[in-house]
Amino acid sequence: MQTNDKTKTASYQADTQRYDTMTYNRTGKSGVLLPAISLGLWHNFGFVDDIKNGKEILRTAFDLGITHLDFANNYGPPPGSAEENFGTIFKQDFKPYRDELFIATKAGYNMWPGPYGDFGSRKYLISSLDQSLKRMGLDHVDIFYHHRPDPDTPLEESMGALADIVRQGKALYVGISNYGPEDTQKAAKILKDLNVPFILHQARYSMFDRWVEDGLLDTLENNGVGCIAFSPLAQGMLTDKYLKGIPKNSRAGNDSIFLNAETVQSNIEKIQGLNTVAQERGQKLSQMAIAWILRQKQVTSVLVGASSSNQLKENVKALDCLDFSEDELKLIDEIVS
Repeated sequence: MQTNDKTKTASYQADTQRYDTMTYNRTGKSGVLLPAISLGLWHNFGFVDDIKNGKEILRTAFDLGITHLDFANNYGPPPGSAEENFGTIFKQDFKPYRDELFIATKAGYNMWPGPYGDFGSRKYLISSLDQSLKRMGLDHVDIFYHHRPDPDTPLEESMGALADIVRQGKALYVGISNYGPEDTQKAAKILKDLNVPFILHQARYSMFDRWVEDGLLDTLENNGVGCIAFSPLAQGMLTDKYLKGIPKNSRAGNDSIFLNAETVQSNIEKIQGLNTVAQERGQKLSQMAIAWILRQKQVTSVLVGASSSNQLKENVKALDCLDFSEDELKLIDEIVS
């Protein structure tokens, strides 16, 4: 992989040792290997953010061996701006490395006015991906997800749109996100019958949020599909941010729609208890939280966000200690129960 690096002409020159230390896991039964830690661009990459900081985070990620970048059509704010900013950075820095990247985007949440800009119709999914490709300056993504189930559109229509997207060459693989076990099984059957490579399910998963353990992980394993976990730090609760109170500039301090002060306060004893376990393991709480998810054999990768390069580097250090003793796992269960 290093022989062609000297020929790169972009302003950014990737670290020639970028693949030496990252752990890569097989995605279900597919031929795809993903880094154990992937970068999600839900926050910190919109028009309201500093694009120079975003560029530095992306450079750091790739230099660490993080090849998988995860977007959705509505990431920003405003919606679409994360993809557009990435398109600018990609053209400047990463175009020579396109074939080393595994780029994902999704559609399923409200994106534009009217009846065709939300949920899971064929019209919405195909139109949305066309817009995403234009914003990012790409001719295809590596994987395209349906972001959430649509209770009113037949599953056959949504999955059929994913199948046609692959046949049109706009995505190499497909995935789904936020589907429960039953709908996941149905989607897997439809996509298998259509001979479409369904390789990933993106699901919320953390020590505080274990719904995937109630049937979903088994369903994925039975269908040869990998799991990629998002919100591994429970919106920041599984970090050292709230150990001494609630900072004013935090999500909980601002009463974000994703996390409020009351939720943090109700979990503070658990957070402190878990932090003690992490310290005894020689890890930060955030690092232990990531490692705890990666212990599951069905989990291919954990999606982390980052507001700085240093934060990303700290999260990647989770890979230095992935093993848990039975006593540690039992203690963690007792703390969070």
